[in-house]
Order: sequence, then structure tokens, then C-alpha cells
Amino acid sequence: MAVTTKATIASFGGKLLKCAHNASTTSCEMAFNLYLPPQATINPLHKVPLLIYLAGLTCTADNGAEKGFFQHAASQKGIAILYPDTSPRGLQIPGEDDSYDFGSGAGFYVDATKDPWSKGYKMYSYITSELPKTVLDAFGQVDGSRVSIFGHSMGGHGALTLFLKNLGKYKSVSAFAPIANPSNCDWGKKAFGGYFGEDNKAKWAEHDATELVKNWEGDPLDILIDIGTSDNFYKQGQLLPENFQKAAHGKGTVKVRWQDGYDHSYFTMATFADDHVNHAAKYLLG
Repeated sequence: MAVTTKATIASFGGKLLKCAHNASTTSCEMAFNLYLPPQATINPLHKVPLLIYLAGLTCTADNGAEKGFFQHAASQKGIAILYPDTSPRGLQIPGEDDSYDFGSGAGFYVDATKDPWSKGYKMYSYITSELPKTVLDAFGQVDGSRVSIFGHSMGGHGALTLFLKNLGKYKSVSAFAPIANPSNCDWGKKAFGGYFGEDNKAKWAEHDATELVKNWEGDPLDILIDIGTSDNFYKQGQLLPENFQKAAHGKGTVKVRWQDGYDHSYFTMATFADDHVNHAAKYLLG
């Protein structure tokens, strides 16, 4: 589908584009932000790799682009960053806007199978297929053969599961405070029960990073995860990174860095943004 660019903003020598398109998978108009580094804007023939950022609960396509400061390192390395929305919008499904952790702003990067959510809540297909194809068709500077993914909280869950479910599709993955074992936390149980059904536990496992990593057969993992020691959602048992680390034993490196005094907010991500872009750059530019 055609892309409409609604705003162009100068950022770290490059351009942050605020875009929208009509998406068939989600049955609505979807917004996204795309950062093109100076290497791509100065020379439109220069191809740059793509890093996809998946945001957390309640977020839109704007949060990461405006608060994460990922453009700083991306401009230095010559990497484009794609910031999708976190759910369909305005589908008029009863209950869609009733809570912060289900429905609008909480698509959990899955394809819902339970009605009425199955009619538009197809964020897995949107992120893995329709959106990247739309971006590649519209922006010739972006190299679709070099793509990495990362995210925060619900988006960290999305980044880990999309990476683990699609062997070879993404060059690398990292996460800030990911919901690493959603089948065993309140956020995940609510989302998976609503989108898949309470009894469809096999489907839950297909979108749970802790379950997926047990069957990983690709190259040794190299995953960077940052979590703040003052993250209240970690303390509430929503993230469960230890379960993921245990399940990933023998599969490579899962480096969890506990950042003293940091919380679950974008202040934490902005502080360590360069590290995550540089982690992706090792694989995108190597």
C-alpha cells in the first residue's frame, strides 16, 4: 500500500519521517516512524540496514522515536530505524479501549485466533511481513537483506519471539526489560487468554520466548538484555528474565545486565540506547 509521509524532522544529521499507510493485515490505517540516517539522505543510492524497534504497552509509533534516542548511534553507524505502532487502531471492537494491557496499544505482536480480535489484531503478520515490505517498496535506501530487531517490555517480548520464530530473518536481537515468559505472568496470561483462548496453551507456547528458546537450532545466541534494579514490573513478576536465561542454557550467550537504580521507563532506554544499536551494528555491518 502507498505510504503517506506526514512530517519530516531533522534528527542527528538524518531525517525522522512520520508515516502512515492502509494495512490489510490489521484492517486499518497504521502509523509508523522511520529514521533515515545521513548516509541514506545525503546519497539516496546508498543502501542502509534496518533496525526494527518494538515498543511496549500503551505506546504508539512515536514513543521510541521521540524518547529512546536510538537515532544518535544509528546516525553514526548508518542504520535506519523503523518504529511501528503496537496495535491496530479504531476497529470498533467492544472492549478495545477498556484497559491499558489488552486491545489498543497492547497487540502483543501476535496474530489473534479468537473472535472478535482475529479480525484485525494480526500484529505478528504485520511486523514480520506487511510493514517491512511496505517500507522496502517505498524507501529504496533501505536494505531488506540486513534487518535486526529489538524492543522494550511487551516489545522486548515481541523482539525475542519474532527472532526465535524466524530463523535467519533477523541478524540480531536485544531487549530492554522484556516480558520474557508471558505464559507465566499476569500481562501475558491476560493477552494470550484474550487473543488465543484460555485453553489454547499450545498457541501460548508458540509466542513465549522461554518456550521457544528451548528448541533453538540456529547459530549460538548472542542476546543483550538490560533491566533496571528499580523496575517495579520486574519486582511484580511480569518480566521473569531468569526463566528465559535458564531455558536458553547451552544455546549461546544471553547477557542480562542489571542496571543499578534504573526503572522501566524511557530514561533507562535513552541511557543505554547506544549499546543496543551498537549490538545490532555488529551483525548488520559485519
